[in-house]
Amino acid sequence: MQEQDRNIDSKTPDPNDPGRGNPDAEGRTPIDDVAGAGSGQGTSGQTAPDVMPGPEELLKAAELAAQEHHDAWLRAKAETENMRKRAQIDVANAHKFALEGFAQELLPVRDSLEAALASPNLTLESLKSGVELTLKQLATAFEKANIKEINPLGEMLDPHKHQAMNTVESDAPVNSIVSVFQKGYELNERLVRPALVSVAKPKET
Repeated sequence: MQEQDRNIDSKTPDPNDPGRGNPDAEGRTPIDDVAGAGSGQGTSGQTAPDVMPGPEELLKAAELAAQEHHDAWLRAKAETENMRKRAQIDVANAHKFALEGFAQELLPVRDSLEAALASPNLTLESLKSGVELTLKQLATAFEKANIKEINPLGEMLDPHKHQAMNTVESDAPVNSIVSVFQKGYELNERLVRPALVSVAKPKET
């Protein structure tokens, strides 16, 4: 029994052993701290923080991001250029075929005039009837194209729409239009041709 007690005593660490060092407040010695560090844990039991990426890794990541931004810029530039070209084509086609609808409306007018001239039994009465019909067709074409006539008889002179050719003594108000030599026309409220008119002036006494 005494021999077994001696063996147990020899396995129990001696706190006064100089090789272990002096224990701290928690009873740990420097040897215990070294053993804990070797196990990958500190005194609090937490793992070591992740390692920060090196300069080469950061540079590679920055280069990849820059390449992605450059590719996106190239795609956006190509799309913008395609849109600009399509817009130019649309504008050119709009100018080129702007009168297509109006031309289609004028074709019946030409057909009527040619048919009237080709008639073998043309009389004054049939000619007048044909001209009236053709004029109605032309008026319909003008209406669809939003071309409006300016016939300002009895109105006051408007220099933006009317052009006075002469003045005539009249009982009508001064600067009122007493006769129209030639009608004017507007396209979408924009003057195409002013009306040529005669304007009233006071009678001499």
